[in-house]
Amino acid sequence: MQFFKYKGLTSCEAWAQENDNRRGMREKIAKISLKSDAFNQKLQREAFFFVADVSQDIVTIGVISRDSRYLQKQLAGYLKAIEMELQDACLEEITFSTIRNMLLHAERREYISGDNEVLEQFDLDKINRRFGRECSFEEALIEDASKSKIYEAAHQLLSHQSLISELDRIYAGKKMTNVIGHPVHYIIQTDDAEIRENMCQVLLQALYARQRLRNKRYCFLELKGEETPYKAFYDGLYKSCFGGAMIIKYMVNDDVEDDHAACDRETIEVLCEAMKKYHNQVLTLFCLPRECTHTKALFYEGVGNTSFVELKEDLVTAEQAVCFLKKLASKHGTRVDKNLFSKLEPDKGYLTPELRDLFNDWYDCKLKTRIYPQYQEVHTVKQEVVKAAPKGSAYDQLMKMIGLEEAKKVIRQALNYYKAQKLFADKGMKEDRPAMHMVFTGNPGTAKTTVARLFARIMRENELLSKGNLVEVGRGDLVGKFVGWTAPTIQRRFREAEGGVLFIDEAYSLVDDRSGSYGDEAINTVVQEMENHREDVVVIFAGYPDLMETFLKKNPGLRSRIAFHLPFADYSVHELGQIADLMASQKGLKLTEEAQRKLTTIFETMRNTEDFGNGRFVRNVIEKAKLCQASRLLETDLDQITREDVMTLCAEDIEMPVTSESPKRKIGF
Repeated sequence: MQFFKYKGLTSCEAWAQENDNRRGMREKIAKISLKSDAFNQKLQREAFFFVADVSQDIVTIGVISRDSRYLQKQLAGYLKAIEMELQDACLEEITFSTIRNMLLHAERREYISGDNEVLEQFDLDKINRRFGRECSFEEALIEDASKSKIYEAAHQLLSHQSLISELDRIYAGKKMTNVIGHPVHYIIQTDDAEIRENMCQVLLQALYARQRLRNKRYCFLELKGEETPYKAFYDGLYKSCFGGAMIIKYMVNDDVEDDHAACDRETIEVLCEAMKKYHNQVLTLFCLPRECTHTKALFYEGVGNTSFVELKEDLVTAEQAVCFLKKLASKHGTRVDKNLFSKLEPDKGYLTPELRDLFNDWYDCKLKTRIYPQYQEVHTVKQEVVKAAPKGSAYDQLMKMIGLEEAKKVIRQALNYYKAQKLFADKGMKEDRPAMHMVFTGNPGTAKTTVARLFARIMRENELLSKGNLVEVGRGDLVGKFVGWTAPTIQRRFREAEGGVLFIDEAYSLVDDRSGSYGDEAINTVVQEMENHREDVVVIFAGYPDLMETFLKKNPGLRSRIAFHLPFADYSVHELGQIADLMASQKGLKLTEEAQRKLTTIFETMRNTEDFGNGRFVRNVIEKAKLCQASRLLETDLDQITREDVMTLCAEDIEMPVTSESPKRKIGF
């Protein structure tokens, strides 16, 4: 099916009179409408002609045609029927969206009675976006190109084994001007969008030049998975492309079995049904990832005995890569140097996208250093992104905390991965957020909860999580009191944590001694929800190391879903001293040397006792020291107290805690 716009100058002086009365114009329009209806009825839905607009002496006519071989004869008959002669007229093929707008315009001007009635005659109402908003497609027109230009463009794609060979077949033999049908259709496999677009363009130009395609118009449909299969839409879209081509882009991850696999299969089956039904009237080009087996098998299963030619880029040698890079340099009007070829390896194969990236990096560098050396000190955007510090205050706060090197390392890795996806998207790195579920193991006071809160804020401030809120829960918040309460309770907690972090403290308390208990139900539900919310919730389990190991063994699927195991070791005496200095400074205080030595003695004694509180213990010592300082200052001459006295904690303000003789229990896996 084809759509045309016919435009020319009218020789009728009456139409050219700008001040013609409104009643007279309506009579002329009504006359044209009646004569158009009468003419179109004789065509019996093989074509439809209508006046879209008359502006001063310019007349615009729209045409919908099933077979353009009779177009000129039909057009002459239509002009005669509406008693109009046009001079300097031109005929051009247009898209469906253009003809649809022309129909709307004609309806408003009353040249036709209803635009959708016209579309229904040709089964085009199914693809009209006003009535099928869920479905969308793009369309374009094939550009004319000579054989030499087509081959030149194909050689730039480094696809001699498949694309050049197919062009040779297309240009072999005579043109079959009266034959309708396609001996083969195409599957184009590449991960590079530019390669995909250029391959499609080269093929369509060659096929149109050899009259294997009757129309310049082709439709482009992109499927992203999870689409509802609209049979009527696909059928109508194929009908609209009679004589032309349909490009189907389906770049869904291959060989991934997930909850959407059945939906994808149904979509492909419905689409292939339309393709198979109209395979002689419409040429189909399926665009798939370069390396895929599962998806391609689904398409082959759906299209039956239809023949396909598979097209891919060649894997070229280093010698061929050198020739290709030289051609690119010549095209850019610059001379090559050894730096352009320095990264080529003799025994390695190269694809076109990789060579283009290599050339672009070299050319960008040459522009700044050789051609325009005045800009060689200006850093690239990527370099600035790499040097850019993480956003927000939470990251700085975490980095200033004493110890916690493993936790700091993990958050840096997560931020760097996110940054790398932005920097290397043009080199094929796919946007993805890996599962970040974690286990924090350590004794009380080792900053597990504090790090979890900072982690949530850092993820939000750097756009890895949408909200960054922390939902802190224990057994009592997850395990229901009655049968059937536990699973809904956990699901509700996960919904609360969407876009943030779910922190489960003392997670081993979920484990019961009895098999099939509420605790088992809780763990099984948590595992399921972790998988359901892997993209929008980070789950952090926390607790003692030995008890956490028992907890992880309770459910086989639990450990495999946890990406990071972060041990929070007890602080050394030196680190405890640093924590004391940091806590004091945060309160606007400082410790004297005598106070620091006394604290060291306390830490050496207390860190070997059972249930030592680590950072929590330090906080309690500093808080008590503030109370003692206040009492000490009030017992002195108030007039003699200076600002320095108020800001200083002395050794006498530090109380030696009462210790028990109980040894510290051993922990570990």
